[in-house]
Amino acid sequence: MSWLSIPSKSHFSLANLPLGIISTQNDASRRPGVAIGDYVLDLRVFAAHGGFAAAPAQVASKLDVFEQPTLNSFAALGRPLHREVRRYLQDIFSSSTKHPDILEKNNGLREAALLQRCQVTNHVPLRIGDYTDFFAGKNHAYNCGVLFFGPENPLSPNYMHLPTAYHGRASSVVISGTPIHRPWGQILKDPAASPKVPVQAPTDKLDLELEMAMFVCGGNEMGRPVAIDRAEELIFGYVLMIDWSARDVQMWESVPLGPFNAKNFGTSISPWVVLADALDDLRAPGIANDTTLLPYLQEKGRGVLDIELEVELITAKGTRSVICKTNSTNLLWSWPQMIAHHTITGYSGRQESG
Repeated sequence: MSWLSIPSKSHFSLANLPLGIISTQNDASRRPGVAIGDYVLDLRVFAAHGGFAAAPAQVASKLDVFEQPTLNSFAALGRPLHREVRRYLQDIFSSSTKHPDILEKNNGLREAALLQRCQVTNHVPLRIGDYTDFFAGKNHAYNCGVLFFGPENPLSPNYMHLPTAYHGRASSVVISGTPIHRPWGQILKDPAASPKVPVQAPTDKLDLELEMAMFVCGGNEMGRPVAIDRAEELIFGYVLMIDWSARDVQMWESVPLGPFNAKNFGTSISPWVVLADALDDLRAPGIANDTTLLPYLQEKGRGVLDIELEVELITAKGTRSVICKTNSTNLLWSWPQMIAHHTITGYSGRQESG
């Protein structure tokens, strides 16, 4: 329970406390914030006015991260510090807080640091160095395989042995609500025609894929893969993601190297990063894989999350239709497996999304 009024069905409960980057009409500078109920705690203001006075010393010595225009510096502190900050903020907002004078009874700081969420502007939460898109949903992979290759061999022989992925376009990652323009590209209008001559046209087959994405909070030295039992500690947090795709452009361009322009024009993510620790209780097994995996992909824990997901389409006239309902347990590959495979070559990972 919290002393702050939080709607019972709010996604931003005391158990969540996701982080994001905000600005306001009165202060256009970008800075970190924490969403709670219908409010956002401005972490820069909170830190500058003694909000972390009762925090553990290892937190109090790192308050400069809350003055930054992205969450990269905070993410780089690592999971142990993220846990301490989250626990401290949970205590500050708890109805049984040990430190009521810091915020609950501090009217001045509450007025300065506790903002109405509807009055803040959100921004891309981290500076994204790289973006890797994994093809980890087995049902989705099967359905796409049927469309592109036919029902006889929809999954390639390697699919059950390794997490398939491609390198995405980090510069096109935007937050929810940013307009996505219908892309133009080369399209083969009649696949059965001979000769095959494409036209330049706007896509007629704009599609979306509902996904989750993780932000990685630390890298590895070049030449040193990340062991799967260490990979979990590199996960900063998660966001929802929409992977926009121009399927007719993709059909023509994908052979032999895969999609290029068909997926580079926009990727939407939710603006609030849910810290990995907030989802610990939702760990679950993914889709069963009876294949004997190579040792570097064999994990002991449950690295998939049990989260209900859906997409609702709202037309210009306000008509609402749920067009997709699924669960994140439909992943064949876990988040730690993705990291372990991504770095097995010795690739040096930066703070990125995947």
